[in-house]
Amino acid sequence: MSQHTRPSPASAPDARHRLVRTPGGRIHLVEQGTGPLVLLVHGFPESWYSWRRQLPAIAAAGFRAVAIDVRGYGRSSKPVEVEAYRMLDHVEDNVAVVRALGEETAVIVGHDWGSAIAANTALLRPEIFTAVGLLSVPYAPRNGFRPTDAFSRIGGDEEFYVSYFQRPGRAEAEIEPDVRAWLAGFYAGLSADTMPAAGENSLFFVPPGAKLSDRFPEDTLPSWLGEADLDFYAGEFERTGLTGALNRYRNADRDWEDLAAWDGAPIGQPSLFLGGALDASLGWMADAVDAYPTTLPGLVSSHVLEGCGHWVQQERPDETNRLLVEWLRALPAREG
Repeated sequence: MSQHTRPSPASAPDARHRLVRTPGGRIHLVEQGTGPLVLLVHGFPESWYSWRRQLPAIAAAGFRAVAIDVRGYGRSSKPVEVEAYRMLDHVEDNVAVVRALGEETAVIVGHDWGSAIAANTALLRPEIFTAVGLLSVPYAPRNGFRPTDAFSRIGGDEEFYVSYFQRPGRAEAEIEPDVRAWLAGFYAGLSADTMPAAGENSLFFVPPGAKLSDRFPEDTLPSWLGEADLDFYAGEFERTGLTGALNRYRNADRDWEDLAAWDGAPIGQPSLFLGGALDASLGWMADAVDAYPTTLPGLVSSHVLEGCGHWVQQERPDETNRLLVEWLRALPAREG
């Protein structure tokens, strides 16, 4: 394990950057504070940097806050094989990070794809992950429908964005010629203050022969995203490419097969859900939220922020920090 620091727009004086060994190679993480471990897992197309506002707040509340670069992102390893990005591998990465940090247990919190990774990590390794926080994307247990078949039905005459991401190289060819502009449009399209008006063509669906970015907002940044923030994200993806990030989508059917033994399984640990009222995820997955009494019987904190889009912890950092810290402080004390 090596430890080093590097400059970034988010580095606080006491933030520590590390590379830790995992079965898949290495995971880069940023750590702040001391106390019980809280592991923060980002989504697509993001970075540890997505938690830049949460790291100091969680640390100040008496916790050891650790934000990772998920495999395929940032300074973490980027295996070549598509199948190296299946859910089981992400779960093992999270277990390895906890062990590398010398801890026995952790709370895990995720956003977007990180929410799904956090949920499945808590589901598969409850002896290590004692509580789970889910941001933006609700927990939906594995069910009897093959994911790619379901995605095909969602799109109708147009192509659902997850289906659009399935073929290796296709989305990369759209994104990588101008990573910064594509990221700016994607972030803006899902942010409350810049997203298309209700009733306009959804950027989550791609007409035949079109590109996903054809429906992105142009020449605008959401209020939470400064030029330096966008530069940081763009710099990461210009260096790494997008293939590792997109390979998470390309394992949907493998995950469905791998998780067959957990079909419909609930997560029993104390949990939190935090979403944005304007996030399309809540519309698509309303049934998943309605099922929480069965699927998340340990849910103790659930909030939908009015006027908020998809990037909850970046759009509304103060509210997110307050709700996270209140939930963390109310959790049962952990031994070890």
